[in-house]
Amino acid sequence: MIRKSSASLAAVAMLATVSQTAAGGRALECYEPIHRPALYHTVYEDVMVSPGGQVVDYDAPIYGTYQSVDQIAPRRVTYETVPAVTRTVYHTVKVDDGGYAWEWRLIHGRKVLSKVWRKARYARVAETVVVEPERVRRVVLPAEFEGVAHEVLVRPEQIRIREIPPSYATVARRVVVREDSTSWRRVHIQRHCPY
Repeated sequence: MIRKSSASLAAVAMLATVSQTAAGGRALECYEPIHRPALYHTVYEDVMVSPGGQVVDYDAPIYGTYQSVDQIAPRRVTYETVPAVTRTVYHTVKVDDGGYAWEWRLIHGRKVLSKVWRKARYARVAETVVVEPERVRRVVLPAEFEGVAHEVLVRPEQIRIREIPPSYATVARRVVVREDSTSWRRVHIQRHCPY
């Protein structure tokens, strides 16, 4: 393919030289390219589609259940603390006795220290009182039972191995019988290209 292309390029170069030499004059020789396309042929061959092998079929084990009543906790004695019972009561208490006090005041634009009388102040306060004190009591808890599901094996696991043979298929493939090529043929054109 490379050798043919080189020959074609040489022929084109030769024609270009001839054309330049004869520029402005009569053509001495004329050539035209002849292209011969590639020729293909279809061949058929068997190819392996799958190499085959082994397939392992696995069946998981099957389990069943049965119910029974089981004791989950024995009878037992425990003690628990009962918190105290309280309530909130409210009282009115004196928070300030009042009486005379000195304070700064602004009177007619003048800052003066004045002696004033303040009343006693009272407030309502909350107090938590115990109605029943905290105590400990004895608690007897009976035995506890519960239905329990037990698992049993019904059928063990099963493994089966299957052999799979290799598989083949016929495929078509195009092959090149002859590469495409280009050659040059001398031509005669009346009043332009003599033999």
